[in-house]
Amino acid sequence: MQELKQFFSTNDLFARHAGIELVDAGTGWAKACMKIQPFHFNGAKTVHGGAIFTLADFAFAVASNSHGTLAMGINTSVNFVKAALMGTLYADAKEQALNPRLASYSVMITDDAGDVVAIFQGMVYRKKESIIPAD
Repeated sequence: MQELKQFFSTNDLFARHAGIELVDAGTGWAKACMKIQPFHFNGAKTVHGGAIFTLADFAFAVASNSHGTLAMGINTSVNFVKAALMGTLYADAKEQALNPRLASYSVMITDDAGDVVAIFQGMVYRKKESIIPAD
């Protein structure tokens, strides 16, 4: 999993820019977090939906690429169920189905109290190439 963590810490510049940190990952799952900063807020003074989506999408990307095969999102949806106002948000991505070309994932976004903030679903297309370069 160290290679997976290295791949995302080196290559996912947008997640880094958004303040997202990979907490842990394994085959078919990933956990990430994002400490809420002033730049995450929208005009209503709640965390912007795009920031929450980015956190979920990052955890989804790590979980779906955890098999070492390049996986690209082809469909996602998110339901926002509670406003986030402060603290840290957590994304817990889990593989729901896997076959040679398609895989499906769910991501729960929670706050410091463990309350669900958003529910994300995503599907990837699994390409033939590896995300880990050959030596």
